[in-house]
Amino acid sequence: MIFLGIDCGTQSTKVAALDWETGEILASEGDSYGFIEGLPPGAMEQDPAWWTAAAEKGIRAVATKLGSRAAEIAGIGVSGQQHGLVPVDRDGNVIRPAKLWCDTSTTAECAEITAALGGDAEVISLTGNTMRAGYTAPKIRWLHKNEPANYERAATFLLPHDYLNFWLTGEARMEYGDASGTALLDIESRTWSGPACAATAPGLADRLPKPGPSSAACGFLKSELASRWGLPGRVLVSAGGGDNMMAAIGTGNVAKGCITASLGTSGTLFAFSETPVADPMGEIAGFCDSTDHWLPLLCTMNLTLVTEHVRKLFGWSHADMDAAIASVPPGADGLRMLPYLTGERTPDLPNATGVLAGMTLANFQPARLARASVEAVVLGLAYGLGRLRDLGVPADEIRLTGGASESPVWRQICADAFGLPVVCLDSSKGAALGAAIQAGWTHASHASKGGAVCLGLLCERLVPLASARRSDPAPAAHAVYQSMLEETRRLRGAMEPFLA
Repeated sequence: MIFLGIDCGTQSTKVAALDWETGEILASEGDSYGFIEGLPPGAMEQDPAWWTAAAEKGIRAVATKLGSRAAEIAGIGVSGQQHGLVPVDRDGNVIRPAKLWCDTSTTAECAEITAALGGDAEVISLTGNTMRAGYTAPKIRWLHKNEPANYERAATFLLPHDYLNFWLTGEARMEYGDASGTALLDIESRTWSGPACAATAPGLADRLPKPGPSSAACGFLKSELASRWGLPGRVLVSAGGGDNMMAAIGTGNVAKGCITASLGTSGTLFAFSETPVADPMGEIAGFCDSTDHWLPLLCTMNLTLVTEHVRKLFGWSHADMDAAIASVPPGADGLRMLPYLTGERTPDLPNATGVLAGMTLANFQPARLARASVEAVVLGLAYGLGRLRDLGVPADEIRLTGGASESPVWRQICADAFGLPVVCLDSSKGAALGAAIQAGWTHASHASKGGAVCLGLLCERLVPLASARRSDPAPAAHAVYQSMLEETRRLRGAMEPFLA
């Protein structure tokens, strides 16, 4: 059997075909897209039609590569960028472009919802999360305030992966994992929080799909799509999930002690938990995962977004950038950066800008700036690792995914900053692989008529680690980075009036 994983990301949608028996990625294809231009500052939007067009293009190309084996496709799983708002009318039409996770134009709405609920502590008690600009709830309030006709026209609100599921199956539903990123779900009871919905917009609870288990199928592929793509007539579509939830499955992060760090445009660090984890400081997101457990998570908005900007400033290739970074010792000879080029989610500074500090004639040069940028974004994740430990989440090993994990220089800086071994996977398609595995797990459970199918054993077989790309921490470098974490905290405090 073959299972497809669709990963609908911020910059592209990719499709991967997983051979269920061998674990081999047989084919993969994708297509990229940008953002709607000319929007006000902070607004980031895309047309969901771009996602479906890219997914269809990828599925067609993968099916062509598979040839006669396309007849073996038994299931599809979808991973999607979290938090995006897709308003849909009663006829299933998208009402307006989707506001994305990186849209920071809703800070006023966050404050309004928080005040209505009685403050951050009460919001955390209701949902397990504070109200952040990236989440879905403030986007819905923004829609009600700024486009009331569109709000009234909306029959339901979907997240990006839910919308792709709807496109594939005709079923509008949400699973617990991605739904928890709306800041409207009570992560402990896995039900919509009545007070949070009421504080967000009138009648909202009636417009949200009922959340359901991540282990239950969404439905089956529409017959017209199966016929159009030359696929079998009964292809199961699993519940899918948010990109971080799918990356957890795709990196085998389905048991205690394993931590995943995703090094993409943004940075995330997350762990498996058998019980809900709510951070009283609101820095660690209290999410559910897409295996019907929980996924405490830290997210930073600035990761390769920052380092790619530095690379392009100097016209370097990725190899040039790595060589420049490797030529500089840990600590970049005192050059420090607060990498908040697009505001920041953790710490919660949506309107912040970046800061360079410690500049001298000796260190203010390209290679040191490159190293300082990588160290700054990785230390943001290292701070999150400390918070996870403070909340009782064990950490034994870090599994890296995302484009930057391909770099040996990045891997070593991560190991040194985290103070833990880091290991990569044989496949860099963490979220797409996770979506395909979830589809296979759901199909197997469906075939066994509700019998238990162990996801952990499936991941052990289907998520091979690349032991040759393992990096262990150097004690001296780790000590430097521990000191830099405290320096960063002091620098942020000193710059606070300019970061709000």
